[in-house]
Amino acid sequence: QVQLVESGGGLVQAGGSLRLSCAASGRIFSSYAMGWFRQAPGREREFVAKINKSGDRTYYADSVKGRFTISRDNAKNTVYLQMNSLKPEDTAVYYCAAGFTVDTERSSYRYWGQGTQVTVSS
Repeated sequence: QVQLVESGGGLVQAGGSLRLSCAASGRIFSSYAMGWFRQAPGREREFVAKINKSGDRTYYADSVKGRFTISRDNAKNTVYLQMNSLKPEDTAVYYCAAGFTVDTERSSYRYWGQGTQVTVSS
């Protein structure tokens, strides 16, 4: 079992930055690949970024490529999402998730956090 707790969300103006954190507890964090998803009101939860177990491979949705950076610190059991050049369309609840072998599909992730709200004003 893995428990995930996101933090770092908030209200920011367009063009600003936020860094989300996801702290994991439970079983060995480095055993899991990690991902970030987001869900805007009235929309499906969508993939944002993922990172492999060791942190040396990442993958991003086209909508955030070049603006967002996913990283992890296995010593701190934490995964991060640095979000720069934020746009109003980035407004959503952001979720971190963990799985053994993951892709961009929600079903490949076994554990989920409760989410943190990010609101970008224009």
